[in-house]
Amino acid sequence: MRTLLKVVRRFILGVLVLLVVAGGVLVWRGHELYRSALAHESIEEAADRLRAQPGYTSADALPRVYLDAVVAIEDHRFYEHPGIDIIAICRAAWNDLRTLSFAQGGSTITQQVAKNLFFTQEKRLDRKVAEVFMAFDLERSYTKREILELYVNSSYFGDGYTGIGQAAPGYLGKTAGEMTDYESTLMAGIPNAPSMLSAAPDAAAARQRLVVRQMLKYGFDPGTATPAASSVLIEEGA
Repeated sequence: MRTLLKVVRRFILGVLVLLVVAGGVLVWRGHELYRSALAHESIEEAADRLRAQPGYTSADALPRVYLDAVVAIEDHRFYEHPGIDIIAICRAAWNDLRTLSFAQGGSTITQQVAKNLFFTQEKRLDRKVAEVFMAFDLERSYTKREILELYVNSSYFGDGYTGIGQAAPGYLGKTAGEMTDYESTLMAGIPNAPSMLSAAPDAAAARQRLVVRQMLKYGFDPGTATPAASSVLIEEGA
């Protein structure tokens, strides 16, 4: 029995050592990816490049309901965390282990800005680590409102539209600043699955209802954002 326990202990110790080594290698690779990205372009240069894109819209020109809706559906602890959300990361890691997938990443709005500005959409662990390093830099360089502005202008909305300043005219026929409460909550839900939602009005409407529920759950006021408040439907090429 003692021999068996020794074998089990050694096995567990060996697994732990392997995990520590693998984790160290992953952090090193992620840090190298982060350094390489900054060597190519600084955070300030990347932000300026985004601001020069057609349709870039300042946070001050966007409806409050829209900005609140984005936070509620994407990262409700956005104003509280330092760039990463440990609770969300642990929950996502548990779900990924349970389902043996990489479906959830626990990324904050800040991490998504890092990804949109510097990295690819490919699901790689070293890229996730690089996002964390970049997210801390973003939090040191910009206010939360500025980071949120960068996020809504760098998110992909489907049908070739990047940023709410392009998506609102393309889908709604109006500027982002003219969106109603319903349209604001509708558009806030699209980046989650742009290819599907931008071409499927029913799916987009269902997502809009989820956005409103999340807003109410986390103490945001959705205004008049109810399905009956507007008959707008997203149609590809509208």
